Amino acid sequence: MPGKSLRPPNLNITPEEYQNLTTKMTPKPNALLNSVRAFVVGGLICVIGQFIINLLNMAGLERTDASTATTGILILLGALLTGLGIYDEIGKFAGAGSIIPVTGFANSIVAPALEFKREGYVLGVGARLFTIAGPVLVYGIATSIIIGIIYYFLL
Repeated sequence: MPGKSLRPPNLNITPEEYQNLTTKMTPKPNALLNSVRAFVVGGLICVIGQFIINLLNMAGLERTDASTATTGILILLGALLTGLGIYDEIGKFAGAGSIIPVTGFANSIVAPALEFKREGYVLGVGARLFTIAGPVLVYGIATSIIIGIIYYFLL
């Protein structure tokens, strides 16, 4: 129905009044608290990663092999915690502190897959798996190629 307002008939408020009301009612973010939470949780994830590296190193793996295995373990833990619904709670609390480490990348792949699982494995999971992580991969790979070409010609 063209021209029909979606506003309820008993609500007589102008767009400017609505904007003012929205601005007044929206909670103000606490930047300092959010920064501290992100720092602590992101740091804790890194400490766990370093602990795993040290354990694998003591078990006999070389430093580079231990680091590679730790990355895989952290991705597995991030995916597992996402599947259990725990990583989303960590993300609500920590913000960027939970999305910057590699566990956040695992979360960005698993979360859409879980969300679209009911649509089937091909049209749901397969089609939507990289909705969030896809652009990150594309720009990350493209940037690494450009930097590699620059590095090749400068050195």
